Amino acid sequence: MTDEIPTGVEATRVDPKLLELLVCPLTKQTLEYDSVRQELVSRSAKLAYPIRDGIPIMLPEEARPLND
Repeated sequence: MTDEIPTGVEATRVDPKLLELLVCPLTKQTLEYDSVRQELVSRSAKLAYPIRDGIPIMLPEEARPLND
């Protein structure tokens, strides 16, 4: 994953303390923050939870499946 933000895309800041506390609601495993896509990635569940307006949406039905 890269931390470079594409031109014309403004990154939304997420509180780093919040990121430390959040875990995947399905697996209870830690999440990876993808600042470019504005997602929290659960490798164990193979899901990426969106961050909208700085708020993580931790609902499995809102998550994007990872195609690894």
